[in-house]
Amino acid sequence: MLTVKHRKDRAFNRIDEVSEALELLLNQFMQRKLFIKNMVEKSEVKINEIFDDNTFMVITDPEFVPSGDSFTVYGLLDRYIEFELRVKEVRGPGYFHCECPLARRASAGRRDVRFKVNEEDVVATNFKFSKYTLELTGFTIPTGIKVILDQFHSSHTGLGDIVKVDVFPQGDLLLNEVKKTGNAVFVEDAANIDSYVPTIPDMVDLKAVFGGELKNQVKRNVERGYKSMIICPIIYLDDEEKSVPFAYIQVISLKEKLGFEKLLELKDHSFKLVDRIRDANTVLLPVHQRILDISHGGVRMRITDANLKKSLVKAKGFIFDIVFKLQAPITIYGDIKYTIQDEQGGMYIGVDFAGNSSRKDEMKRYYSMVRPMEMEYKKKLLKEVKQKEIKRQG
Repeated sequence: MLTVKHRKDRAFNRIDEVSEALELLLNQFMQRKLFIKNMVEKSEVKINEIFDDNTFMVITDPEFVPSGDSFTVYGLLDRYIEFELRVKEVRGPGYFHCECPLARRASAGRRDVRFKVNEEDVVATNFKFSKYTLELTGFTIPTGIKVILDQFHSSHTGLGDIVKVDVFPQGDLLLNEVKKTGNAVFVEDAANIDSYVPTIPDMVDLKAVFGGELKNQVKRNVERGYKSMIICPIIYLDDEEKSVPFAYIQVISLKEKLGFEKLLELKDHSFKLVDRIRDANTVLLPVHQRILDISHGGVRMRITDANLKKSLVKAKGFIFDIVFKLQAPITIYGDIKYTIQDEQGGMYIGVDFAGNSSRKDEMKRYYSMVRPMEMEYKKKLLKEVKQKEIKRQG
């Protein structure tokens, strides 16, 4: 029995009217191909007899056995369409008396053509996963990353009179603004209200944050003995290269004013800290895995490596290399759309390309490789259609 998990659901418009669902199925798909959903290899079905009560007979592969009293088939018109078939009676191996209670039509058309590729033409390798996912909405982080922050704090107490390195907390007005914007705070003279207004971009405007309370905030800082204050966000880049401000470095001087060069120093420390976290948080599996079919927007792969299977179960997506024959690797980020596991422990995954690596023009190179293969596939498909039409007319 196959175990299917969908990570990204296709958007559908339901067709709950039985007569409309039947009209689509029986009028549009008697001559078009229908396939059973969630099969490792495409498994075609045919409708060969229609009864007066709007039920019909369905022929499948003799080995096919529905997991319950219904199964789903799909086909293509202008858009992807699914039909739920309810089994009224099993007449024999691969022979079912069915009814169709509903159908679902995709909200948008298929983005691009998907076609099979040979193992020797293209392969997937160098899979990179994050051990942990850092969320903007979270206020706790994995222990391993917290240890790195604590180690940095312990070895950099000399950055100022008061040094703090921590995850953004809840409820702090100023730190919430730093987290939301990813901008730094730089107050060169804590006693001068004009220092709370940024003079350069990418700085938090403290006057806008505190509003009418700014004078009281200046007064409190002076009473605490603050001379200067800097807050630098620690911004992690996730697998999709999205910025995630999750922690900060705060330095307060009680003896002397801090210049702009101190802010640049903290920014440099934050970049190096992120590099350490990324190294500690990344798993690289340099195994080769089979790409079964491919399109401009994604691939379907067969996964045989045991360690890779374990990582895929927990991952939302990953970075990997696609290597076309005699070409340099193309690095791409993919979202896991679905996983299928068969009874033998094999895994098949559908991957949707959500972005590309920091290498320039990676997707452009990818399209240049896929486009000729797609054209060749379309030629073969057109030739097959013409041959079938000649046979039908002859």
